[in-house]
Amino acid sequence: MNVLFVCHGNICRSPMGEFILKALVKAKGCEAQYYIESAAVSAEETGNPIYPPARRCLSQHGVWFDPAKTARQVTPSDYQRFDHIICMDASNLRLMRRIIPQDPEGKIHLMMSFAGSSRDVADPWYTGDFETTFQDVLEGCEAFLKTYNPR
Repeated sequence: MNVLFVCHGNICRSPMGEFILKALVKAKGCEAQYYIESAAVSAEETGNPIYPPARRCLSQHGVWFDPAKTARQVTPSDYQRFDHIICMDASNLRLMRRIIPQDPEGKIHLMMSFAGSSRDVADPWYTGDFETTFQDVLEGCEAFLKTYNPR
């Protein structure tokens, strides 16, 4: 199963999603069944690493991340490459519709929808609260796995 997490810049929330889900599937022993990446709806952070406070938050929770990870923008071809494209908020979803205007296979989702909520994942870029974001992403990833875990 191929999963793509998406946020505005691909330096905070979507890489947190990428590495939290990787940690969860590894803990379940099913990482070989998943390919997980993250990307941005904007190009403004392209090539930049994960934002240092996001890196610190992941480390504080014992979540491994690839220090070489850099931001990239979503492309139309990602629709064919991924089974699930998970947006962190409604704004990301609107911008995603400009890049991938059609979703005939129902692949594009809001992150918190897996947890039965229509709310956005908290954006730490504005709040500075990376812990709340971590907890939102963790809740969404756990709910995603309950829905789509092949085991």
